[in-house]
Amino acid sequence: MKYSLSLSDAPDETLRQAIVGPLVAFNATKAGPSNHRVLSISLCDDDRHCLGGLYGRTDYGWLYIELLFVPESMRNQGIGKKLIEMAGAWLDKFEFQARTFYEKRGYQVFGEIPDFPEGYSRYFMKKLLNI
Repeated sequence: MKYSLSLSDAPDETLRQAIVGPLVAFNATKAGPSNHRVLSISLCDDDRHCLGGLYGRTDYGWLYIELLFVPESMRNQGIGKKLIEMAGAWLDKFEFQARTFYEKRGYQVFGEIPDFPEGYSRYFMKKLLNI
């Protein structure tokens, strides 16, 4: 079989689906269904303008926190704490993104990539939930 490879910085959604569909099917044969679900918690002002919040997903009984943002003017008021208490399981953060904030809430580092980006580490953190 002949094939070609091409690199793109603007991939088509059709390509993503060509990868995701068979990959999910393969994973299910090995680990069972992932029960993938998207989760979000929005942080809005009184006029319902979204200012930040949390965005993540669940797979195989774990919640992955992909994005969490609280505007600087709203920090140190317990909002970030409330967001991760409403969600929380595993996440990854750059060294300059408040690692101690998560450690104070029971998260532990289970992996690290040094120099990602250069001069900083990227940490992978988890917290087992008592549900």
